[in-house]
Amino acid sequence: MGKVKGRMDESILVCVYYGPNGERLIRRGHKMASIMDCPLYILTVDPLPLDDFDAEKSEYMDKWKQLADELEVEEFIIHDNEKRPTAKVIKEVAHKHNITQIIIGQTAQSRWEEITKGSFMNVLLREITFVDFHVVSVARFIKDESEELFEKGVRAYLVEDRGEYRINFTLSKEVRFEGIFFKEIGTDFNNGIFKYMHNNKMCQVHIVDDLVTDPLSMSCKVDH
Repeated sequence: MGKVKGRMDESILVCVYYGPNGERLIRRGHKMASIMDCPLYILTVDPLPLDDFDAEKSEYMDKWKQLADELEVEEFIIHDNEKRPTAKVIKEVAHKHNITQIIIGQTAQSRWEEITKGSFMNVLLREITFVDFHVVSVARFIKDESEELFEKGVRAYLVEDRGEYRINFTLSKEVRFEGIFFKEIGTDFNNGIFKYMHNNKMCQVHIVDDLVTDPLSMSCKVDH
């Protein structure tokens, strides 16, 4: 990512965590970076490992990565399975990349909501004394429980079966792809989404009754 910027004495870090407001924050950071002609970094911190992300959360992550590529962001930084305090992680990243401006969203959706409380903001100000903070007010997003469409992801595999690809939960020599399967809630069959890495790209295919449906129409093509 990234290209040579004209002004290297300034550097912007956008912190995103979860929900639809991440794109708005990234675009706000990109606008500032374009005006200042300086590098832009994106940071997301999560206590869970990537493999434990649910389908919705994984989708947000994929969109942010794609947007970062489109906007030629210097680097998209992921700290998953992170047990340290968030402020410590932000400080470490800010030091490493000589950050001078930090953008964080004011949101009721995630742990970043703590930033709206003086205690967390005071911690950041004590930890990171060398930057300017921009707390962006964003629309509140209240998650409807009915939108929980998938169960928690589980490790799964795609095996080739007479020209088709079938989901399997046991590792064998017939396995073609390894990934995470998100089963639809309320079904007794293996219907849902299978997400996997292929050619350094996050891909997904739909699964109906154990089988991949129309892989050519998905975000990644399953190679034959």
